[in-house]
Amino acid sequence: MDKLTLYTNPQSRGRIARWMLEEIGEPYETVVLGYGADMQSPGYLAINPMGKVPTVTHGPRVITECAAICAYLADAFPEAGLRPRGTAAYYRWLFFGAGPLEAAVIDRALGVEIPPERAAMVGYGSFERMLATLEAAVSSGPFIAGDSFSAADVYMGAQVGWGLAFGSLPERPALRAYWDRLKNRPALARANAADEALRAEAGA
Repeated sequence: MDKLTLYTNPQSRGRIARWMLEEIGEPYETVVLGYGADMQSPGYLAINPMGKVPTVTHGPRVITECAAICAYLADAFPEAGLRPRGTAAYYRWLFFGAGPLEAAVIDRALGVEIPPERAAMVGYGSFERMLATLEAAVSSGPFIAGDSFSAADVYMGAQVGWGLAFGSLPERPALRAYWDRLKNRPALARANAADEALRAEAGA
């Protein structure tokens, strides 16, 4: 079996990739990289030229970008049951999280204001429209793509959970209820414990 390796930092989006790896239940190796020299080293740049984490390697295959990592692992390990049979909503919301949701949240955090007359130029239109769409999506069923938990819930759930914890998303009943349905998953607990142990080792 091809070896799985996670290149990460415990204070990064690598926590999403680790959650997904714990959900599939396959053994994997962790390589912790510090910000700065580690991520910009020639050896790591040969793997991920963007010089950021997370990256997952699966044998000779390299996967970057959290949404792609979640989708790839769901496909590569179908026995985990994280890719639903009906894939339209699955792909729709997985990439909504990677596109409009993340862009809108980051722009707001950076103080980027989109003039109303330019809203058509950005993928999320406005923060308010993105938020209304997100609330409707997480209210449509127990999980983002229907009745079963999927890789899309790992990605979207992480975005919502972090947003509520750090205030980048407003406290709304629909968002809180969605996160409450996910936050006690055993795989997430294992992932968080592993990353918190790494933070403790680093003195963070």
